[in-house]
Amino acid sequence: MSLKPYDAKWIKSSYSTDEGPDCVEVAAIPDRILIRDSKNPHGPRLALTPTAWATFLPYASGH
Repeated sequence: MSLKPYDAKWIKSSYSTDEGPDCVEVAAIPDRILIRDSKNPHGPRLALTPTAWATFLPYASGH
């Protein structure tokens, strides 16, 4: 049985709190890192390769 994107365990950004602001959630599935808007969990998702994610992450975290 292969893991489907909807089976993924989503993790909310540490910048997102219960009081707001809403932010992003990420999930890892085989060969991809998924990103979605925490305000719209059933909306569109961005899928990145692990290499693209590693390149993107320093820009997202401000480093």
